[in-house]
Amino acid sequence: MKITGVHHVQICIPREKEDEARAFYEGILQLEEIPKPEALRKNGGMWFQFGHQQLHIGVEDQIYKGKHHPAFLVDDLLSLKEHLALHQIQIQEELPIPGFSRFTIRDPFGNRIEFIQSSSL
Repeated sequence: MKITGVHHVQICIPREKEDEARAFYEGILQLEEIPKPEALRKNGGMWFQFGHQQLHIGVEDQIYKGKHHPAFLVDDLLSLKEHLALHQIQIQEELPIPGFSRFTIRDPFGNRIEFIQSSSL
């Protein structure tokens, strides 16, 4: 057995905030929403596709802020930073790690999101 990749990452938002989540993830981050399986639609939330991976957004009654996060690999970190600044999204510079440039943000629900780019590009 070996793990061969990441299929999806799930984060959570408060109940009744799906419209706000779509505005952020589809509108600002420009992720493509994909249909959830019929059996799961009753649970609320939404799914997004990017590359071969997915971001699943579920709904919960209580959201916990912390270090847990998805890290999205991007091809132009500076352009993304400028795009997010246009939307008044606060950028948090992170400690450097060898071979990568990166920063994090908090989505409207407090989820930490990292954006990372290889320094070798």
